[in-house]
Order: sequence, then C-alpha cells, then structure tokens
Amino acid sequence: MSSIKEYLSEITGNDYIDSELYTRFNVKRGLRNADGTGVLVGLTRIGDVHGYILDEGEKTPVVGKLFYRGIDVEELVTNAAAEGRFGFEETVYLLMFGVLPNKEQLTNFSTLLGDKRVLPANFAEDSIMKAPSRDIMNKLGRSVLTLYSWDNDPENLSPENVLRQCIELIAQFPTIVAYSYMAKKHYYDHESLIIHLPASSCSTAESVLSLIRPDQQFTKLEAETLDLALILHAEHGGGNNSTFAVHLASSADTDTYAALTTGINSLKGFKHGGANIKVVRMMADLKKHVKQWDNVGEVADYLGDVLRGEAYDHTGLIYGIGHAVYTISDPRAVLLRNKAAKLAEEKNLMDEFNLYLLIERIVPEVFRKVKGSEKDICPNVDFYSGFVYGMLGIPEELYTPIFAVSRVAGWCAHRMEEIVSGGRIIRPAYKCVQKRLGYVPISGREE
Repeated sequence: MSSIKEYLSEITGNDYIDSELYTRFNVKRGLRNADGTGVLVGLTRIGDVHGYILDEGEKTPVVGKLFYRGIDVEELVTNAAAEGRFGFEETVYLLMFGVLPNKEQLTNFSTLLGDKRVLPANFAEDSIMKAPSRDIMNKLGRSVLTLYSWDNDPENLSPENVLRQCIELIAQFPTIVAYSYMAKKHYYDHESLIIHLPASSCSTAESVLSLIRPDQQFTKLEAETLDLALILHAEHGGGNNSTFAVHLASSADTDTYAALTTGINSLKGFKHGGANIKVVRMMADLKKHVKQWDNVGEVADYLGDVLRGEAYDHTGLIYGIGHAVYTISDPRAVLLRNKAAKLAEEKNLMDEFNLYLLIERIVPEVFRKVKGSEKDICPNVDFYSGFVYGMLGIPEELYTPIFAVSRVAGWCAHRMEEIVSGGRIIRPAYKCVQKRLGYVPISGREE
C-alpha cells in the first residue's frame, strides 16, 4: 500500500513550475504587475485604498488614505467620536447604501441589526453546540452555509432578496462567532458553557464584548476601541483577497451563503486575516529574547535576525510591517495606534505599547541595513490590532473571527455591487506549460 509520503513525492515533482516560465510568459503572479501594483480587473464605488501616486510608471509615496464610498474613514471615526456615539453601524449603512444616514435612518438601521442578531430557532443547539470546532473561522463558515437551510428563499438572486440576506448575516455574525467560541471552550477546553442572549439595544461592539465575556461587563473605552477596530476592518477595496473571492463567487451566480463563506475561507489564512496572530506571536518571541524593551540596539538586533531568517519562524518576515499599497503610513494603523495609547494607559501596559512604538520607529532603518532597501515602509493595521485585542481580553482564536464580523459589511456591499453591475463571470487565464504526453497502457507502465 502506498503511503502519503510516496504520493507527496509525485505531487511535488509534477506540480513544480520553474519560476523562469512566469517571466517568459509575462504572468502576473498574485495578480500583481511587475512594479507591485495590482492588475486592474474591475471597477468599484465602495472602497478606495490610496498609498501612492503613479506618474509615468514612477511611484511617489503619499500619506495613506482609506475611503468608504468616497468619504475618508478618518472623518467617519472622528465625527462619531466627537458626537459620543459608536460608528460601526453608520459605516455599515454607508457601505451598503452609498450614503450617510440621517439620525432617524441610523436609529432604524441600528434597531434592525439589533433585532436580527438572534439566531433562528434551534440553530445554536443543532448547528453549533452539537458540532463544535476547534477553529472558530471553520465553524463560522460552516454555520453560514448551514443558514441556507433556514432560508425559505435561498437561491433568489434579486437585489431585494440578497439585501435581506446580507443584512441578516451582518447582524448574525457576532452571535455565531460568540456561540462558536463558547462551544469550543466547553467541548475542547472543558470549561463551563456560558451562553448569553444578544441584546438588541447594544451596538455591534458592545454586543461582541457582552457575548464573549461570562460577566458581560466592559468599560466604555473598551467598547469604543473595539468599535474603532470594526470600522477600520470593514472594507479595503475590491482587490483584497477575501473581497475579490466574494466577487469571484458572486459572478458565478452562486447563493449569498456560499459567496460569503468563500470570503470567510480566504480571510482565515495567515497571509490575510490571520496576520495579526503572527504579529502577536512574533512579539511574544521578541519579549523572550530581548531583556530591555527600551534598548534600541537590542530590539534592532532582534528585528535584524528576524529579517535575515535567523529568528522567530525563520521566514525572514517582520509581521505587521509593510503593505501592498500603503507606503508612508497605513491610516488604519495610525488611528488604532492612537486609541491603543489610551487603552494601554487604562490597562497599565504602557511599557508594551512603547515597545510597539519603538519598533515602528526603527524598522525602516533595520530594513535599510539588512536588505539595502530604501523603500518607504510602514506598519499596517495588523501590527496594532492584535495588541489591541489582547488588551481587550479577546483570546487569540477570536482575532480573525472578529475581523470577519467587521469585513462581512464590505463583502455584502461588494456582493450587491457584483449583482447590480457585474453581469459577467470572472475568469482569468492560466497558461498550461505541461508538455504533451502519449497515453501508456497499464501493462507498459514502470513498476
């Protein structure tokens, strides 16, 4: 009987493609142009990521900006804070409908989301508690697919029906994530099973904290910080991996549950939604090896070792640093860093926060010394988000699911856009570089 190891040798040999062939055939690997810009494959009115100006093929770095429906995300954040209210519900409304809601519209929409947070009758017992998962993203994906069976009209692709499905799923994601986490704690970690009913009057951020904490208690600053994180993660243009995956699936006229599960599966990856977990683990390793967190030379030496592939996971990557579009700054990282400072002070974690600031300050010079690179490089949102979640007492296994609680708003907006304006199945080309072979009868094959 053949072993997996024997089969693997066949795969690694026969699936290998020489990197020179990608150059010869001008393949846009990762749908990226040679200068690192993304290949233009679609148009959108939903989100815009701005990190450089391209003039006659030359990139000029600029301060990073993120726009939701043409509005600077920083304005959404600062205005909600100035008015003393949570901003994620307003952000969802803007992304879905393309306009800012007035006071009555925002109140009605927030109430609608609150009312829809409760899962269908028996769903939690039958689909979550009886089939728990060690991985919450895995359980979120399976739960969304299962909700298809609770929908009386799941295949109807009319904009009205898809909008109904999207609003229900945006509302239900926090409850699914929280219940999946509680089931995992009970069945795999052998802790008490504690399930709370979602409060319809709470904001999404308050609901998440209430559902995942046994005592349901949280401070105003904690809820404000999570609300900020939800706003900043809600959308990032049509080309990010998970949103493009939703566009891809939606273009094939699949149902809403299948399309959004495609986004979940993409976001689960460490190169996408799971990146902040890598940052947190790298920082834990740094703390083990660096005795003085305020010692610039000692911290720089560690980062240099990471970049050379001699420390942490030996990939040569400093996680949370650099971005495909942002050059001088990632606006999400800037906003989250500023909020993190207040939370760190409340939690007596300023020493750790200052370590993050130190890394942000010295990492460009480390890149210049180790890589000889003069490119502008900045922290991305993942650099601070894991630290923030940790201060909020959110366990590592919920980092990416909470990202999904936010990003589902962007996925739904892009799904609606694909249904309204797409009209054509997305099908990029792959060139086959396998040489032609003749069929050999089984009697003539080597043993």
